[in-house]
Amino acid sequence: MKILKLLNKNNFSIIFILLLTFNSYAEDEPVDIWNIDKNENQKISQTEISILENDIDDNTVKESSIYKLRSQKQIDTIELDENLDADTIKIVGLYDPSENGLDLNMWSKSDGNQLKNIFSNLNKIDLSEDAAEILNISILTNSYYPKKNITESEFLKIKADWLIKNSNLDLIEEYLIKNQIIDTNSSLTRYLVDQYLSQSNIEKACEIFSKNQEPISNDYLSKFNIYCLINAGKNEEAQLILDLKKELGFEDSYYEKKINYLVGLSAKANKNISEKSILDFHLAHRTNPEFSFEPKNSTSKLIWKYLSSSNLLYDHQEIEITKLDKISTIENATHNKNYPEKDLFEIYKRFQFTIDQLINAKESYKLLSKIEARALIYQKILLESEITKKLEFMRILKDLFEKENIGGAFEVELKKFLEKIDTSEIPSNLTSFYNRHIKKNNELNKKIKFNNDVMHQSKLVNYFNGDYAKSKIEKDVNNFLKKIKKDKKYFFSKKDVIFLESLKADGIKISKKYDNLYTIDQDEMPSDIQLMINNNEIGAALLRIVEVIGQDKVEEIDAETMYFVISTLNQLNIDLIRNKILLKVLPLKV
Repeated sequence: MKILKLLNKNNFSIIFILLLTFNSYAEDEPVDIWNIDKNENQKISQTEISILENDIDDNTVKESSIYKLRSQKQIDTIELDENLDADTIKIVGLYDPSENGLDLNMWSKSDGNQLKNIFSNLNKIDLSEDAAEILNISILTNSYYPKKNITESEFLKIKADWLIKNSNLDLIEEYLIKNQIIDTNSSLTRYLVDQYLSQSNIEKACEIFSKNQEPISNDYLSKFNIYCLINAGKNEEAQLILDLKKELGFEDSYYEKKINYLVGLSAKANKNISEKSILDFHLAHRTNPEFSFEPKNSTSKLIWKYLSSSNLLYDHQEIEITKLDKISTIENATHNKNYPEKDLFEIYKRFQFTIDQLINAKESYKLLSKIEARALIYQKILLESEITKKLEFMRILKDLFEKENIGGAFEVELKKFLEKIDTSEIPSNLTSFYNRHIKKNNELNKKIKFNNDVMHQSKLVNYFNGDYAKSKIEKDVNNFLKKIKKDKKYFFSKKDVIFLESLKADGIKISKKYDNLYTIDQDEMPSDIQLMINNNEIGAALLRIVEVIGQDKVEEIDAETMYFVISTLNQLNIDLIRNKILLKVLPLKV
């Protein structure tokens, strides 16, 4: 057995590294108050115990061995933990509750069935940046788990599912490392490392393992970790871990052959290619100097992305235009953002059409195959000089892509066409098409312009920036209201109401003589949200706000809806999130 041969005094340092890889607890590291787990320190690797107790000769490893040191440490930590409160709960998150005006009990009173229902609805929505930001804060704030109708693992899965959908790899990595849940959240960890590997970024894919301090029991992550050690030149350590896994019943002949080649135990490269995982596929590429692979429509998106990032995809100049099946595969890959649009359209340019077909393209494309039709219309767009007709053919081409459910294959090139068009030349019947696909973010360059004739657009909104002393804002607001009361023409808008109600919620005193300037319709607040507020279900109420905002920017939400969003935050005293929204909604921007 390789393990017994390697376990001697000369290899003591290697074993020490191995054990730390399986379970590292740095005794002198600061305690993370958000990561207290009454059971965590009571864990001891059964792998280590069985191997070290049964397989290691007592004459080889003495009483002062790593096993004894770990056992003594285990006794110490168990004794320490026995003094902890039995109800101590592990908290998994990223943000201190005080950063956003929240608290540890924000989920404590929530009904799990209701939470699952709301998250199910949110999964169907392509959330805007504003909604996604609030959702991130909600589920990544350190807090106790909800206890009613939901388990810890279900709640953690909700968090993981959202992080995967949001696909912010930096955020996922921070979440996994800070909470040391690389193995317990194996699906989220696998998503992270697979995404980095699909980008051919091996360094980033392996980085998380170097920061892990917990045992890795998940087979896939363990295989990935072994490969990362080899990639870092730590062959002996990797081989030890692999041998340990094999002693415990691990079997994967494909993987072992690739690893044996990489560590030099096999001189011949195995040329088999597995698409079972992105790791298997990468190993096939890594171990075969003559690697070649032709993807199909059934090839996974991860492998398509890997081929693209590794420059292993078809060269558009080598594609035969008679191979329509291959071009169809490329169109699908382009739609999924795994093949460059410009290369697809370079292929379209190589199709040969008659002068008559090009002149009468609006009719002649209907007689061609779907791929040839798209190529003809694209060439017609390039040849057409009249703006109206050019736009019409763009719309036809976009429709042709969307009918085949590959509309994403014509987005970047379409936007480039549209950006060259003078908006004054766009006919009214094509304006909506232009606006829908140009996707310009005009808000980025807009600046606040104060209008001191309108209360919610005046410099008074600077209060929500923290630029106003309480005494000064009270005086200035009451003076403004005095001016409004004298002005019979002033229209008291819903945004003015939002502004004043937010001040009142902060304890700013508004004279009662101005109460009759506006009225509040109590029915404006949805009953389920009001019930959450009454029960102090902070987390659930925030989720409902996210659901209400949905795919819209907060600036685009109607004033009535925004009123109950802000009212919810006012009643729950979540001022920091509220202020961010108000500073987007209230000021005039030009």
